[in-house]
Amino acid sequence: MTTPFDPARQQASTVCLPPGQWTTVLDCLCDHFKGIDRTQWLDRFARGRVLDAQGQAIAADLPYRRGMRLHYFREVPNEKPIPVQEDILHVDAHLVVADKPHFLPVTPTGEYVEQTLLRRLIRRLDNPHLVPLHRIDRHTAGLVLFSANPDSRGAYQRLFPERRIDKRYQAIAAALPQHTFPLVHRSRLVHGEPFFRMHEVEGVDNSETHACVLEKQGELWRYGLSPVTGKTHQLRVHMAALGAGICNDPFYPRLASEQDDYTRPLKLLAQSLRFVDPLTGETRYFESRLKLDW
Repeated sequence: MTTPFDPARQQASTVCLPPGQWTTVLDCLCDHFKGIDRTQWLDRFARGRVLDAQGQAIAADLPYRRGMRLHYFREVPNEKPIPVQEDILHVDAHLVVADKPHFLPVTPTGEYVEQTLLRRLIRRLDNPHLVPLHRIDRHTAGLVLFSANPDSRGAYQRLFPERRIDKRYQAIAAALPQHTFPLVHRSRLVHGEPFFRMHEVEGVDNSETHACVLEKQGELWRYGLSPVTGKTHQLRVHMAALGAGICNDPFYPRLASEQDDYTRPLKLLAQSLRFVDPLTGETRYFESRLKLDW
């Protein structure tokens, strides 16, 4: 019996070819993924790194067909090591909980493929079925919850859009004596320029954060932050909007150098997760072992 091709087990990415007027699959991929030049795609085809839906290698001159499902292997030449180490806090048949250090991406993106939390955990646990149930951005440290079992994945995924999971963060930022805490900050967040930055605009609110003060030390305060919604960079934008951008934030309120400075991590930590387990009905609570130093 032939085992069906499993892109997750093979750590392959999947794409369905969009509508267009291309002659070949190669032409479509070159136009669709503008960051990868034609020479790289030709090399991948030559090495059997572009596959059809059944997992069979295809030729670069295969005629284009709208909706064709392909699998390909992302590669980053000379990928730079990220000198930080993740910590696994919990493993069971359904869930994996990890402490992500600052600077490590959760999933492959841009210049990072192997140097990501997902790929590292797949290798350490020998489980190609791992899928993150939520994301925290690369500059943020702390808890990330992974599904370890495709059969139960849907039940855990629904916790997030249905807001049945309590997420608590800590941040260190400038004192805000002009505000009364605890407070709720709501706004409309949209993508700005450059594309990876978010900003607030007029309109119906689509983001909400609850904030309190946990500790005061001179001109810096430690804040407790609870995001009700999960917009990209939400906590970072909301703190900057309140007048206290999180310490060492390279994006907000102003864009600084994009070069990583490992001596100055963003002072933001995904500190705890609490939810009722959809399979057992038991309350689950996980807390990061990481700490934010002043």
